[in-house]
Amino acid sequence: MDWDQEIDATGLLCPLPVLKARKRLAAMTPGAVLKLIATDPAAVIDVPHFCGESGHTLVGTSEDGATQVYFIRRR
Repeated sequence: MDWDQEIDATGLLCPLPVLKARKRLAAMTPGAVLKLIATDPAAVIDVPHFCGESGHTLVGTSEDGATQVYFIRRR
């Protein structure tokens, strides 16, 4: 999947991955895609919830061991 910007939030715990994503998405143009890389076990719940609450679209996810990757399209 193609993306416009990326955040590496590995090693950060809740709520920092979502807070960093929110701040970056606010500065992006509508329709742009953010790639968020996280290792926080709570991210599997927090990121989809954040997208649902904020109106952004979670367009893809993947896992590689303890690392999760999220692709979020800005509303």
